[in-house]
Amino acid sequence: MGYRGKQRRRWRQVLFPFLLPLFSAALSEQIRYSIPEEMARGSVVGNLVEDLGLPIGNLLARNLRVSTEKQYFTVNTENGDILVSDRIDREMLCPLSSLCVIPLEIVAENPLNVFHINVIIQDINDNPPHFPENTIVLQINELAIPGTRFGLESAIDADVGPHSLQSYQLSSNEHFSLMVKDKSEGNNVPELVLEKPLDREQQGSHLLFLTAMDGGDPVLTGTAQIKIKVTDANDNPPVFTQDVYKVSLRENVPPGTSVLKVTATDQDEGINAEITYSFKSLRDGIGNKFILDHKNGEIKSKDPIDFEISRSYTMSIEAKDGGGMATECKIIIEILDENDNVPEVIFTSVSNSITEDAEPGTVIALFKTHDKDSGVNGIVTCLIKEKVPFRIEISANNYYKLVTDGPLDREKTPEYNVTVTATDNSLQEVLPDISDPPEIPDPQGELQFYLVVALALVSVLFLLAVILTIALRLRHSSSPTSWGCFQSDLCSKTRPGVSLNYSEGTLPYSYNLYVASDSHKTRLDLLTMMPELVAPQDLSNEASLAVSFTEKINPDSVASTHVSFNESFI
Repeated sequence: MGYRGKQRRRWRQVLFPFLLPLFSAALSEQIRYSIPEEMARGSVVGNLVEDLGLPIGNLLARNLRVSTEKQYFTVNTENGDILVSDRIDREMLCPLSSLCVIPLEIVAENPLNVFHINVIIQDINDNPPHFPENTIVLQINELAIPGTRFGLESAIDADVGPHSLQSYQLSSNEHFSLMVKDKSEGNNVPELVLEKPLDREQQGSHLLFLTAMDGGDPVLTGTAQIKIKVTDANDNPPVFTQDVYKVSLRENVPPGTSVLKVTATDQDEGINAEITYSFKSLRDGIGNKFILDHKNGEIKSKDPIDFEISRSYTMSIEAKDGGGMATECKIIIEILDENDNVPEVIFTSVSNSITEDAEPGTVIALFKTHDKDSGVNGIVTCLIKEKVPFRIEISANNYYKLVTDGPLDREKTPEYNVTVTATDNSLQEVLPDISDPPEIPDPQGELQFYLVVALALVSVLFLLAVILTIALRLRHSSSPTSWGCFQSDLCSKTRPGVSLNYSEGTLPYSYNLYVASDSHKTRLDLLTMMPELVAPQDLSNEASLAVSFTEKINPDSVASTHVSFNESFI
C-alpha cells in the first residue's frame, strides 16, 4: 500500500505541471480557508504548495503574490504560506452579515495564472450587547389596563451567531413583566407588560433595569435603566394608519426630496390629542440621511443616498400625544440602484515578451473588471473592436485574458492597433490609455546605436557625393537655369525629408499615439521598427515591441493602474 501511494505521488508530480493550466481555475474555486478574526500579524492561513499542488522547486520563479486590492494577506514566496499582514475585524469588513468571506486572487507567473481563494472570517465574541441609550424613559397613564404592552429599545450586538444577542432579563417588579417579541429581521425586541394597575397617587414613578445577554462563554452583557413616570388619565393612544410603511427611493435624489409621510390619529381631545412625531432610534447613520417633520410626520432626504453604501433603511417612528401615550410604526425604505458608476478595468499581470511564432492562445495579459452597480447595471462586457489576431477570453470572477488568436507575421503586419473596450449596461466605456514604452536594454541598444551611426555616416557621404557630382556637372554646363536652383526660395518642389532624431541606445521607431476624446476611446499602437531607416542585412531579425496600458475611468477619476508588456518578433 505504501509503494502504491509513492507511485501515485510520483505520477502526480510528473503529470501535475502539465494539467495545472487546464484545471487551475476549478481547483482555485474549491480552495477555502477559515480563520477567526483578530488573528496576529504573521499568522499562517494556509499553504498554497500543499493545497494547489505547486512544485516547491520552481516556487520562487512563479512569483506568487496577492492581488494589490487585498491588504490583509501576503504570500511567502519561499514556502507558499499565506500570512496575515494586517488586523482583520469581521465587524468592520462584514457589518450585519452572518457570513464574512474575503476573496483573494493569487497571481502566479511562469506560466501566468491566477488562483481564486476564499478566506472565511469567523466571529469571536469581542463585542458585548449595548443599548442605544443608557436610560429609557416611559410615560404610562394610570388608567392603563393590565396586559398593555410598551415597546422598549432593542439592544445591539455587532457579533453574529451564538456570540450575538440572545436574551433579556428584567429586574424584579410587581407591576411589570418582560416579553420578547421576535421580529422578521431576527432582532429580539423587548416589550414591557403591565401586570398590575398603576396608581399615580400612591407611586408616581418606577425604576427598572433591563439586561441584554449574548451567547458567549463567558456571557457578555449590557444594561439600561427604565424610568417610568405615571401620568394622569389619557385613555386613547395615537394610532398609525399603518403598522409598517414601505417605500422605494432612488439613489442620488437631491436633498430635501419627500420620501414618505406617516399619519397617526388620537380620539382624545385637547392636549391629549396633539401628536408629535420623532425617530424612535437612529441606527446606521439614519439621522444623517433623513429628517422628520415633528408636526406633520413627513420624512425627507437629508444627505445624498448611495445604493452602494446601503440598499435599505429600516427605522421606527413614534407618535406621542400630549398626555404621554405613544405608538410606534416601522418604516422600510428600499434604495433603488442607478447606473452611476463607470466600470473599472484593472490589469493585474502582463507578459514580459512574445515572439512572432507564438501559438494561438498565448496569454499576453491578465485584467479584470469591476462595477459597483448591481444587477444589469453591474454587468460588464469586454471586447476588441479591430480585426486583429488577438481575442479576449473570460477566465473567472470577472477576470479576462488577452490572448493571441492567430499567427503573427512581422513581415506581413509589423504593427497592430488594439482597442479594448469595457462597457456596462449604460454603454459607458473604459479604455486603456497609452504611455511611453520602456527603453531597450543596454547591450542591444549599444549595438543598434553603432549600426545607426554607421548607416548615418554612409548616408551623409553618399549625399555629399551626389551633391558634389551634380555641382560639377552644372559647373561644366555653365547653365544659369541649373544654378538657379541653388538660390534661396527656388526649386522648392522637393520630397519631404526625414529627420533622424534618436538618443544613444535606441533605434528610430515610430510611435503612433491616439488620445482619448469624449468617447473615451484609446488606440493601442504597437511600437515597430522603421525598415526604411535600417538595412535588413545589417540588423538582426528581432524587433522590440512595447505596449503600455493605463486604466482610464473618467475625467473625474483619480485612481489609475499602469502596466506594460514587451513583445519580440523573430
